[in-house]
Amino acid sequence: MKNLVVANWKLNPTTKKEAVEIFSAIKDGAGDLCEVVVCPPFVYLPAVASGEGGLLLGAQNAFWEEKGAFTGEISAKMLKDLGVEYVIIGHSERRKYFSESDEIINKKMKACIAVDLEQIFCVGETEEERDAGKQEEVVERQIKKGLEGVDDVEGMVVAYEPVWAIGTGKNCGTEDAKKMKEFITKLLPGNRILYGGSVNSTNSASYIKEAGYNGLLVGGASLKPEEFIKIIKSAE
Repeated sequence: MKNLVVANWKLNPTTKKEAVEIFSAIKDGAGDLCEVVVCPPFVYLPAVASGEGGLLLGAQNAFWEEKGAFTGEISAKMLKDLGVEYVIIGHSERRKYFSESDEIINKKMKACIAVDLEQIFCVGETEEERDAGKQEEVVERQIKKGLEGVDDVEGMVVAYEPVWAIGTGKNCGTEDAKKMKEFITKLLPGNRILYGGSVNSTNSASYIKEAGYNGLLVGGASLKPEEFIKIIKSAE
């Protein structure tokens, strides 16, 4: 199975024109030795879908209900209809800024499964939890509660993203990342596990070749096509 590299654009860029330009540049340089998923803001999904080529389309979030009086929300079924194949669920920024609990994430996971959307299920500890030596305890709780009542997890992708490393430049050391990869593999054997957290073209290869991850979840660097293409090639 190919390694998986996911671009999480978060709340970027600020225009459709920029989004299409970035997407096109990534498509032209990505090659086909890795599976590449691009997750733009919701409003740009239709614009980039028309030129997806060899790239896969992903969303950054989904709501747990199919339809109804839920102002501002977007359902998994709507995303599926747009041609989206992957959805990021439980990102640390959703947990932190939008107070998403393990129970909410569990409902979102089930909604995506119901319409056959592939999930990128994010787990990871804060700096305080790491300093207290609770990283494994936290990640195990997130996995067990987030997947409670989910019978088939075989095709699900798990992204380990230490919260203290996201957007800070303080990426997780290879040995620590390897230990967490091995720990998650014991809980979910057979699943693809990605690393995310200040990934760039300088450190990306080490997470694949030394720490043993099956791919990467990339934030800010994925908005720079030349840098992101280097990351993709390092994961081949």
